[in-house]
Order: sequence, then C-alpha cells, then structure tokens
Amino acid sequence: MFRPMRNKKQELTQEECVEILKNEPRGVLAILGDNDYPYSLPLTYVYADGKIYFHGANSGHKLDAIKKNSKTSFCVMDKGIKQEDDWWYTFKSVIVFGNIKILTDMDEKIDKLTCLGDKFFPTHDMTVKEIKRLSHKTEVFEFTIDHMSGKFVREK
Repeated sequence: MFRPMRNKKQELTQEECVEILKNEPRGVLAILGDNDYPYSLPLTYVYADGKIYFHGANSGHKLDAIKKNSKTSFCVMDKGIKQEDDWWYTFKSVIVFGNIKILTDMDEKIDKLTCLGDKFFPTHDMTVKEIKRLSHKTEVFEFTIDHMSGKFVREK
C-alpha cells in the first residue's frame, strides 16, 4: 500500500526514525481540509507508546478535517548540520502515515496531555497547572502509525 523509498542509500532505520520522533519538538501535520484542499500545519507533539499525540482546540479547521477524514501524514525534520565553510546542510526527516482519533476518555486525555506538557514545560508542576486550566476546552489527538519512513538528506 505504501511506496518503498526510491533511494535506499538514504533510508533511515526504523530505530533512527523513532529517535527523531522522540527528540524533535515540532512537525507538520497534513490533513484533508475544506473543499478537499490539503491543509498542513506545524504543531508540537509527543511520541509515546508507539504513537504520536498532539492537542488542539475543541473547534476549528483541524478538528473538522480530522472528523471528516482520519487519514493523515506527519513530517518531522531534525535540526540538521551545516557543513563548515559551505552553504549546505545535512538533515534527517521522518514521514509517517496513519489515522488520527480524538481521545474521549478523560483519564487518557490527562495522561497524554501530561506527556506532552512534560516534554515542553520546564517543570511538571507547570504541566499540571496548565492541564487544570485548559483541559475542559482542549482536544487530544492520537495518531496511530500505519507506515513510517525516514531519509538522510544532503542538500548539496
């Protein structure tokens, strides 16, 4: 169902892909938006339990698109390395394909929001405070990965 990578020499292992998903803070989600136009948006996320989790408002374009069609892709790139005395970078990227569902169980939502918050907030106490303040108007999305591939890119 998914195409194999054309240039196998640049292909990352599944383990390398997972490390990028665990360590990088942001990615770009691509969904089918209004009038079937592609809609891609940058977002923060956390990789936990083999899945990707992110949050959003309980109304809006992202939520409507996901409710309409759960199939999606998500792309993450590492920071890259600029070669000394040259213009080009090398970097690694990961693309995942899968399906998104909206979590409805409040305990599960709080657990995943805690994972997400602890990745970004300086303290766990700040995570707890923000969850208490905003959880009533926050959706939590679970991205189940059907296919994942990664690539080593040399811009030159």
